[in-house]
Amino acid sequence: MKKLFAVIMVALLVLTGCSKKEENTAVETKTEDAKVEITWWAYPTFATVDGVAGKYEESVIAKFNEKFPNITVKVEMLDFKTGPEKTITALQGGTGPDVLFDAPGRIVDYGTSGYLVNLTDFVKETGLASDSDPLIIKASSDKDGNVWMYPLSSAPFMMAVSKNALEEAGLLGTVDFTKWTTEEFIDLSKKMQEKGYKGVQIYALNQGGDQGTRAFISNLTGARIINDDLTAYTMDTPEAIKAFELVKQGMDEGWLEGSTSNNAGDAITAFVNPQNSTFWAVNLWSLNLQKQKTPDLEASGIEVIHATLPSPDGKANLEYLVNGFAIFDNKDEAKIAAAKEFVKFISDDPVVGKENVIATNAFPVRNSFGDLYPGNELMNFHKGLTANYGVYYNTVPGFANMRPFWFGSLQSLITGEKTPEEVAKYFTSEANKTLAE
Repeated sequence: MKKLFAVIMVALLVLTGCSKKEENTAVETKTEDAKVEITWWAYPTFATVDGVAGKYEESVIAKFNEKFPNITVKVEMLDFKTGPEKTITALQGGTGPDVLFDAPGRIVDYGTSGYLVNLTDFVKETGLASDSDPLIIKASSDKDGNVWMYPLSSAPFMMAVSKNALEEAGLLGTVDFTKWTTEEFIDLSKKMQEKGYKGVQIYALNQGGDQGTRAFISNLTGARIINDDLTAYTMDTPEAIKAFELVKQGMDEGWLEGSTSNNAGDAITAFVNPQNSTFWAVNLWSLNLQKQKTPDLEASGIEVIHATLPSPDGKANLEYLVNGFAIFDNKDEAKIAAAKEFVKFISDDPVVGKENVIATNAFPVRNSFGDLYPGNELMNFHKGLTANYGVYYNTVPGFANMRPFWFGSLQSLITGEKTPEEVAKYFTSEANKTLAE
C-alpha cells in the first residue's frame, strides 16, 4: 500500500509539474503576443545623423527594441515653429502622441490642462527624484509639486561672441567673457561700434527666444524677472527700471540694436551669416544651438566664443534649458505602461541614457551619470555655469499669457511709445495679472 501511495504521489507531482510548466508557458506566450504600438513626437534636439532629422531617434528606438521587441515605437519629428500649435490641435482632437520630447514650459501646461500622466510617483520609483538636483525636478513640476516631465538633460543659456570680429577690431583678449561686467560690456560694445560692428540685438517681433532678452536685460543691473517663490514678477524695481533705461540709451546711441521685426531666430541667423550683417554678438546661445548652427558657422568661417551674460559683479543669474519627456494619458493602460518603459530606457539605461544626454549636447540631470565630457574645456565652463541657475519660472500659471506683454513692452520701448519706467511698470502690472489666471 505504501509503495502504491508513493507511485501515486510521484505521478501527481509529475502531473502537477507538467501543469505548472504548461501554465508558465502559456503566460510567457501571452506576453510574447502582447504587442503594443506607441507614437513619439520629438523636436530636433538630439544630434542629427548625416544631417537627417529623425535618424538619430530611429537608432534609439532600434536599441530599445533589442530589449523590448514587443513595443513598436513610431517617431514623428516636429519643428519649433509649427510644433506647438500642431500638438495643441492634436490634443484637442484626441489624436495626440503617447510620448513627447520637449521642454517644461509647454509640457507642464499640457499636464495642468489634463492631458498627461502624472509622473510624481514614477520619478520616485526610478530613483530620479533622489538622483538629481531638486531644482531640476521643480522645473519639471507645477506649482503644486506634480511632476509632468521626466527630465533628461540641462544646460544654461548664454551669449555668443564672434572671435573673428574681435580679432578684426583688434580687441580680442581685452575681456574675460566667463565673468564680464556690465561696464565691460558697454565699453566693448562702444568700441565695436566705432569699428563698424552692430551691437547686440534687442529683438521683439514675438515670443521666439524671448527668454534671451529677459535674461539679458535683467542681468545688466542685477534685476530679477520674478521673485524666488514665483508669486510676483519684479521688473518694476529701481534696478529693473535702470536696466530698461540702459537698453534705451544703448539703442539711441547705437551700441545696441533694437528690432520690432526680428525674433531670436532672426538675430541668430544674422550673427552666423556675417556676409549679410556685422553683428559681433548675440544674446541667446546654448550648447545645443552651437551644435545645430555648426554647418552655418563653418560655412561663414566664424569661431564662436561662449560668454556668460554681463552683470554688475560678473556673476550672472542664468536661465536654462531642461530637456525631457511627457507621457500622454490616452486612456490606454497598455500604451501608458509601454511609454513608461520607453522613457525609462532611453533616459536611465547606463549606456543608452548617457549617449542620449551627449546627443543633446547638455548635462545629465542624473548625478550618478557623472562627468560625460572629461577634459573638455568648453563643457567644463558650461558645467560650472549651472551653479548660476536662477529660479525656473517657465512653468508658472499664466506663463504663456505673460509673454506677449514682454515683447509688446519691448516694442513700445524700441519705438519710444513708452518711457523705460512706463515699460517697467506696465509689463510688471500686466504680467502679475497672468499669475492669477
